Amino acid sequence: MSADFNQPQRQSIVGILVLFFYSLQEYAKALWPILVIWIFKFNEINKGYLFGGTLAIFIIIGIISYLKYLNFTFYIDQDSDEFIITEGVFNKTKTAIHLFKIQQVNINQSLIQRLAGVFELAVDTAGSNKKEGNIKAISHALALDLKARLLENDKKSTVNANAHIDSDEFFAEKTADAEIPFMKISFLSLLKIGITSNYVKSFFILLAFFISLFDHIKQITGRDILHDENIEDYVDANQIAAVFLILFILFFLTVIVINLVKTIFTFFDYKIARQKGSLLLSYGLLNTKITIIKPEKVQITSVTQNFFQKKMDILHLKIKQATGGEKEDHKQHIEIPGCNKLEKDEILKLLFKKIPEKGVMLKPNFRKLGFSVFLTIGLPLLGYYFVRDLIIEELPNIDYFVMLYVIFVGIIQFFIFRNNRLYINDDFIILQSGAWDITNKIILPHKIQAITTSQLFWHKNINIGSLTLHTAGGNISFHLGNFTAIKQYVNLWLYEMETSDSNWM
Repeated sequence: MSADFNQPQRQSIVGILVLFFYSLQEYAKALWPILVIWIFKFNEINKGYLFGGTLAIFIIIGIISYLKYLNFTFYIDQDSDEFIITEGVFNKTKTAIHLFKIQQVNINQSLIQRLAGVFELAVDTAGSNKKEGNIKAISHALALDLKARLLENDKKSTVNANAHIDSDEFFAEKTADAEIPFMKISFLSLLKIGITSNYVKSFFILLAFFISLFDHIKQITGRDILHDENIEDYVDANQIAAVFLILFILFFLTVIVINLVKTIFTFFDYKIARQKGSLLLSYGLLNTKITIIKPEKVQITSVTQNFFQKKMDILHLKIKQATGGEKEDHKQHIEIPGCNKLEKDEILKLLFKKIPEKGVMLKPNFRKLGFSVFLTIGLPLLGYYFVRDLIIEELPNIDYFVMLYVIFVGIIQFFIFRNNRLYINDDFIILQSGAWDITNKIILPHKIQAITTSQLFWHKNINIGSLTLHTAGGNISFHLGNFTAIKQYVNLWLYEMETSDSNWM
């Protein structure tokens, strides 16, 4: 029996506990400096005041959580076709979301919600960079029922748009309404993708963690262990190179472990099913996420693969739907990791009705490589030239590291230039980019919102310029290509944008 969403509904009663834990988490983030002081000054603090204050904080958070639960209601206003949410403790707010503006409805479950046996329902609309409707604690059955009601408007639009289909097509569409198992990302595929991706990102995250850790140790103990400790006191001078090699290997292995753990925890038990012509995705070990990808609302589809992944026949898909603000919200990008080429083709066929093919190729002028080398190598070398005499005494071997930097960055820039291509045919635009991880971004011409072309005055004689395609899922840019060809395709795309009647929002 479906719920009556015409009347105000409340969250599950265990939502009080969920709200309590989330509130406790927020206050802990805000008060962490005080918590650190309590830990280090535990023996000096009056235990009675400490436990009394802690108990008072828990009671206050509990009362606030109860009031949040009590004042939170949601319902669907049939007269105005709006989803209404009221919330607040002291300042009551009322959020009205037009049903036709709802872009996506996700059903998620964090570890806390899993322990409490409830789910979270998040409503995302086009034109906003945040979740406008967020219900923290409802049952799975109620979440599915509410999701279906919120997306009814979209289903009606689809039926009206396809009113001309014949009886055979209608029967096929009705048959496809059931959830058909489509594919499942195996644990082995997650292991492969975990050890072959995100090296640079994880490296800098780990480096930032250690720098922050050393900084906190210095603030607490007053010792700068990066400078006070001399490695020669512990290691023989002849073994320093071997020690640094071992440390580098350990650091690299730590990066791989971080990637592996993050990938498994995020995408564990990844399942994809067909539902009413869309993709139904569910995944997550501790935090479970269930979402639907509607082909007509997909803006940019990225296919990423590096050398190792190509040998293992795995790749990474990223699907971008309409974002809500000027800045892209990377949390809204939907990722499908570890699928093989056949699975990738099946997904692309469902999204685009055919497998995208690369057409006419545009490549950048060699001046793009020269400019990139100037920015990443020339300018840093110029700065190094002015400060070299100041640092050469403390780091006598710095020239060797500079040489390695020049070689490493030069190779990266060369491969970036070699892989940067724009492919165009009647149905698709594909931008290829990357040095190690090669990414192909696929968009449909009729989903372009705006086009920007630019040409510096000294590039006119050599007929090169730049192109930026603006979509609701972000922008893609191609620099220093043949400007005559670019303008011809721009005129073609502008005509298609003006004459297209597709509903992709």
